[in-house]
Amino acid sequence: MSTPRTGTQDSGVETGAGVLETRLIDIGREKFACEVWGRTPLLTRRAGDFCDLFSAEAVDELISRRGLRTPFLRVAKDGATLPDSSFTSPAGVGATIADQLDDTMLWRRFADGATLVLQALHRTWEPVSQFSTELSTELGHPVQVNAYITPPQNRGFDDHYDVHDVFIVQIAGTKRWVIHDPVHPAPLRHQPWTDHRFAVARAATTPAWLDTLLEPGDCLYLPRGWIHAAQTQGEVSIHLTVGVHSWTRYALAEQLTQAALAALGDDPEMRRTLPLGLDEPGDEIDAVRRRLAAAVAEIDPTSLFQHLRREQGRPAPLGPLAQLAAVRDLRPDTAVRLRGALQARLEGSHLVTRVGPFPVPESDLPCVMRLLDGETHLAKTLGIDLVERLLRAGVLVPAEQ
Repeated sequence: MSTPRTGTQDSGVETGAGVLETRLIDIGREKFACEVWGRTPLLTRRAGDFCDLFSAEAVDELISRRGLRTPFLRVAKDGATLPDSSFTSPAGVGATIADQLDDTMLWRRFADGATLVLQALHRTWEPVSQFSTELSTELGHPVQVNAYITPPQNRGFDDHYDVHDVFIVQIAGTKRWVIHDPVHPAPLRHQPWTDHRFAVARAATTPAWLDTLLEPGDCLYLPRGWIHAAQTQGEVSIHLTVGVHSWTRYALAEQLTQAALAALGDDPEMRRTLPLGLDEPGDEIDAVRRRLAAAVAEIDPTSLFQHLRREQGRPAPLGPLAQLAAVRDLRPDTAVRLRGALQARLEGSHLVTRVGPFPVPESDLPCVMRLLDGETHLAKTLGIDLVERLLRAGVLVPAEQ
């Protein structure tokens, strides 16, 4: 039997329209990819009804009943972030952790004009979590989601740019957005707007590229580097900022270089001391260049990129009690599927995933390849022993989960 060497699983990517087309834009995926992505802002009016993702009731639930801690929330006023101590306190008997959100203090800050920023909603609010997982899988780039809740006639932050692309999704109220051209196009993650503070401030005084009012259901896409500021109008504004942490050529070069340096560390010639009394290291530098170029050429970029992608995200939630029940009650007709957002990939004799590598005997390779389609399978068609091992490893989950 020939051994399948490589297979991939993309966490249930659909061949039809995904959440990008159905929820965020109205120009079609191909046109967006060719004309907009990473190049220019895009305003989509009435992109959809987002009340299933988030709402005012969700804000109150998260702040007053979930026992959130920092940094899941930050508070900003007059362009500055307030200290955590101004809105956190111990939670009383049995929960004396000092950095839990204090809803009374938050109410007072909000009533005084502060913006509440609920961070990492993709970790704390299930509808947003599912949406962000689907979008990240579709785009091929990591996604995070924050919510901004701003009282009437206020702005949370001064003119600035982000180092990641964003989709601004207006949930409630209205907010005026003023957009200016970049002063530092396509900034990298270590190149924040504060490095160009004066240029940003100067650009903000020039005619705007876009000056518009976002209403509920509108969506605004901004590539990284575009300068923006926003202000609420006559009522509370709630919007989601869907941040896309785009992979760049620079990031790939950085990772290739690091991998090459690690490989050169195993080369005795590269570890050798330079000659005594060396004044002009020209010949040595030429030799190092050749060896470094050769090391970069030997790195497997596909495997490296897949490894990095796995590190940048988390798999779908796993309920330990449901998982234990699935193992305990496993029968031939038990329906199972690959866990969502696992970034599973068969590399040789190992199934490599976000929860670690899983050795696969040659006899099980055809069944594991079938699992990579992301569909539901019966345990008896895969083998009870294999299914049990994959359930215990957190790779498979019950189909209904």
